[in-house]
Amino acid sequence: MLQITSIQGVIDKLDAIIAWSSTQQTPMGYFATLYRRMTVAVMQGIRDNKFEDGKRMEQLDIVFASRYLQAWEAYTQQQRCTNAWYTTFDACKNEKLIVLQHLVAGVNAHINLDLGIAAAIVAPGASIFALQKDFDKINDIIGSLTQAVQDSLCKIWLPLRALQHITNNSGDAVLNFSIVTARKTSWANALALAFMQGDIRDIHINTIDSAVVTIANRIFSPGMLTEMLLYPVREMENADVSKNIDLLKT
Repeated sequence: MLQITSIQGVIDKLDAIIAWSSTQQTPMGYFATLYRRMTVAVMQGIRDNKFEDGKRMEQLDIVFASRYLQAWEAYTQQQRCTNAWYTTFDACKNEKLIVLQHLVAGVNAHINLDLGIAAAIVAPGASIFALQKDFDKINDIIGSLTQAVQDSLCKIWLPLRALQHITNNSGDAVLNFSIVTARKTSWANALALAFMQGDIRDIHINTIDSAVVTIANRIFSPGMLTEMLLYPVREMENADVSKNIDLLKT
């Protein structure tokens, strides 16, 4: 089984996934690239003492990342992983999806499912309440990156700006909106899971997993109006996955 003991270990594994994805020309590398940027930002935040408990935050980051990394390893080895990640990874075979859909789907699976579970593992029981400030602090760090990611995509695929309308003119980037909303849900899940054990906990996790799959299916099949907005973006996107991954790195 995959064993990660440091944030640098997480980054090293993400680098391997990104390199493999570029070679294989698979969109699985899109979320991995975005996640690497976020992980580096969190690591820097720990070094800059932006969190109340840096050691605890490092542990959370490792447990959180390990769920994604283990799911990726299981899927690529044709072994069982969570339904949320299976749906997200399997969608990478769909050539009709745009880069942003793959990114948002990864955010959905990792944050809506994995983050609450990871937080409850790191801070079980009443200790979960002491984690909230640091948990919320990650929002600021990630929020500072997501608009930059969307801007880098828009430089090449200008029609992507049409997706702003999906947020009901909220002014938020589509990706940033997804992350903020997901983190609110994941905190509620963390509070519940922190006080659960055994079969009840497993049942609740399975319920969350099913809900995340439902959201993923909406991301991949968003309806006729959204499909019309996505069409020009899809037509102008670069078909070279490795080049798209390189774009997301900057």
